[in-house]
Amino acid sequence: MGMLGSKPTDVPINPNHKLGDCLGSTLVDKGRYQHLIGKHISLSHTWADIACTVSVESQFMHAPFKKHMEAIYQILRYLKGTPGFGLYFRQNSKRSIETFIDADWAGSVMDMRSAMDMRSATGYCTFLWGNLVIWRSKNQPVVARNSAEVEFGALAHGI
Repeated sequence: MGMLGSKPTDVPINPNHKLGDCLGSTLVDKGRYQHLIGKHISLSHTWADIACTVSVESQFMHAPFKKHMEAIYQILRYLKGTPGFGLYFRQNSKRSIETFIDADWAGSVMDMRSAMDMRSATGYCTFLWGNLVIWRSKNQPVVARNSAEVEFGALAHGI
């Protein structure tokens, strides 16, 4: 699929796009999918806003379906629409370390084994002298019983 004439988009993934079970869907070319994921992983080192999306998409490299390839194309349209984005390191007189942390209680559809066994997602980013140097988004390893437990787990990961 040629992407030169595609319309740019403002978001790297549709928030309502559920990528979990794809029963009855069509498999796509695994080699092409893996090639595009590899390119996106390389870009995600300096393009932090696609890192979480690429991480989710890379979970389907063994058996990509049409829905997953559409999400990859969404990332490509996002990259086309945001050419100036990416990490920029600048000289700064601000001499501090700042970390921002967030968590989503029971929000991971991918790790849902039952209604009572939903994983929570954690994300954080750290700035050194005003420059983004560390970021991460991942599912928490244990099932939390409430949102406070999730927030404390996120805090521990961020610190």
